[in-house]
Amino acid sequence: MYQNRLRDLREDRDLKQKQLADLLKIHQTTYSDYELDRLNIPVSALHILADFYHVSVDYLLGRTNCKEPYPPK
Repeated sequence: MYQNRLRDLREDRDLKQKQLADLLKIHQTTYSDYELDRLNIPVSALHILADFYHVSVDYLLGRTNCKEPYPPK
């Protein structure tokens, strides 16, 4: 499920996989594998992407349809 969310969020902002890969300090092919569900995305990368997109990790994982990030502690 999160693979579709990752792709949709990226495409909604007209971003390339390479741009997100650079943000995560990984190769573009690794990021592509995340979107294609060939590799599990690490929790640390989910945190970075949730902050970047201003959504919750639960939204990225498909556990909720609410995009709003959690309030800071």
